[in-house]
Amino acid sequence: MSDPEEEDFAAMLEASLQTRQLEKGELTEGTIVAIGPEVALVDVGGKGEAVIAIDELKNMEGEIEVAVGDRVQAMVVSTSGGLTLSRRLAGAAASDRQFEDAFHSGLPVEGKVEREVKGGYEVRLGRQRAFCPFSQIDVRGADAAAHEGQVYQFRIIEYKDGGSNIVVSRRALLEEEQQAKAAEIRERIVPEAVLTGRVTSIRDFGAFIDLGAGIQGLLHVSEMSWSRASTPAEIVKAGEEITVKVLRVEEDKQKISLGLKQLSADPWSKVADAYKAGQRRAGRITRIAEFGAFVELEPGIEGLAHASTFAPTLSGGWSSQVSPGMTGTFEILSVDLDQKRIGVALVVEGSAPDRGTAGSRSGIVPGARLTGKVERHEKFGVFVFLAPGRTGLIPLSETGVAKESDVPRTFPVGTDVEVVVLEVDPSARRIRLSAKAVMEARAAEEVREWTERQAPPPEGLGIFANKLRSALEPRKK
Repeated sequence: MSDPEEEDFAAMLEASLQTRQLEKGELTEGTIVAIGPEVALVDVGGKGEAVIAIDELKNMEGEIEVAVGDRVQAMVVSTSGGLTLSRRLAGAAASDRQFEDAFHSGLPVEGKVEREVKGGYEVRLGRQRAFCPFSQIDVRGADAAAHEGQVYQFRIIEYKDGGSNIVVSRRALLEEEQQAKAAEIRERIVPEAVLTGRVTSIRDFGAFIDLGAGIQGLLHVSEMSWSRASTPAEIVKAGEEITVKVLRVEEDKQKISLGLKQLSADPWSKVADAYKAGQRRAGRITRIAEFGAFVELEPGIEGLAHASTFAPTLSGGWSSQVSPGMTGTFEILSVDLDQKRIGVALVVEGSAPDRGTAGSRSGIVPGARLTGKVERHEKFGVFVFLAPGRTGLIPLSETGVAKESDVPRTFPVGTDVEVVVLEVDPSARRIRLSAKAVMEARAAEEVREWTERQAPPPEGLGIFANKLRSALEPRKK
């Protein structure tokens, strides 16, 4: 059994073959009423219906660019057996009158680029010669010789002296196709859309991506990778095809922001399970700031080693201990998932990991006798670095120095100082130390040692010593 739609199409096609009112070479406008596998039917009003090849209705990508109900303008190229229309005038079969009609209607004409001449190209249009300026042969620059011998569609932009002076443009048609395609592409460029584009240029701040039809979006360097990249050229290359995600579209300014890293999982999604305070991990210092050093723990995961976590030095400051690119072992001090921050501290080579609580970390408990480094002086006392992230205070009253002015000379910054831990609050943020207690302990030890040396020997030992002394004395003659 035949398909009703095929029967309807065949009936319309048969009816169109009976119409002979239009003349060959005549321009006409009609409405597309049906689209078949090879031809489409065009209603040309009271003059009946005509057919036009499907290839005439396709764009450069081979896609049909019209739909049923659309209006098209074409030229009658045949009346034999019915009306046949064409939107492209074949140069070899065209008459001078048809070229003039094509000029007034804007109908494309087919021509062959014969040779390069001064300022452009000589183009053969049937029996006519036309001129195409260099600027009108393409939308982008190309080798002039690459166009010679090519057959293109052109638009006649000047027609003078009865056809003896014809100027054509291929670029005009390309730009129209590009604009039509751009309108279609812009409908697909919406936030969250995933598109394929080509890298056209790379700048310090990012890369421009051609999404098609000359529409470009910006892929900022911060949206390229979860890990920190020093230059965009490390991630993308000019000319390569990449898949990107549309982040934002500013309609007024026609700015399109793209992302690449959004197409892969955020490394922070696994931080809660993988990172815990007290762990030790390998890391690489990526950059130095005034307040500390940034450390890459894995691609996309950075920690901050705050300046306070580095031991004081006699000269050069904390930053002299590290440099970008340096690798080492770092201890996780804190993990803030909401702010995406990880606090770390550089582990001194050879030190054992701490397994105690925050208060007992590195043995910092009341009564402990520790050695730290003088970090800085304040009016109320001396700050002492005890361990990464752990700084204690020696109040002036616990320095053991009589005059406040003598404190800096007694405790130079960067030097070791022995202290006794007096107090540690539950959060371990405030640690009270004493240098005076160490001095008092030393004095007590010295007194005890001196007292032990001054005590009389046991009685038995004294008698033996006296006898020995008598035996060793010279005998009297």
